[in-house]
Amino acid sequence: MKGTADGERAKRMRQLALCDEEVAGPEDFGRAEVIPLREEAEEPRPARGMRRAGWLLVACGLALLPWLYVLATGLPATATAAHWPVAWVGLDALEALGLIATGLLAARSDRRHALAAAATATLLAVDAWFDTTTAAPGGDFATAVAMALGAELPLAALCGRLALRALSRPA
Repeated sequence: MKGTADGERAKRMRQLALCDEEVAGPEDFGRAEVIPLREEAEEPRPARGMRRAGWLLVACGLALLPWLYVLATGLPATATAAHWPVAWVGLDALEALGLIATGLLAARSDRRHALAAAATATLLAVDAWFDTTTAAPGGDFATAVAMALGAELPLAALCGRLALRALSRPA
């Protein structure tokens, strides 16, 4: 891989080099060809299947919008969940796994840490949302807000930043 990059670099340098015989004088500068040092890569067009999948996802997202109204007007104000502890332990276990995976991949400079970081940021933001919206008024709500502002949202922001930085760097 590095040999290919070095070969391309050498080729560009040869293109830029001018021999004394090629340069006759100042009157020839109007004929000079400008060769860019770095060519801008053209954005590749996604494959037809990828474009279709993208539009399918957009359609599904738009179809969910009326469903939000149905939920907002039809759900009861309170509910009892049969497996409440399992739900919260499972969510926090996934967060722990995501933080560990993101940290290990980032420490190894593995670009796949962007995927783990994006998923972990999402889990942390969801946890903060549900902690604060399901907490009982008073001390439980204060604890949920403190956890959201002191741990979950800052960690989500860090993971999001890691993901965006990795995705914005060239491969």
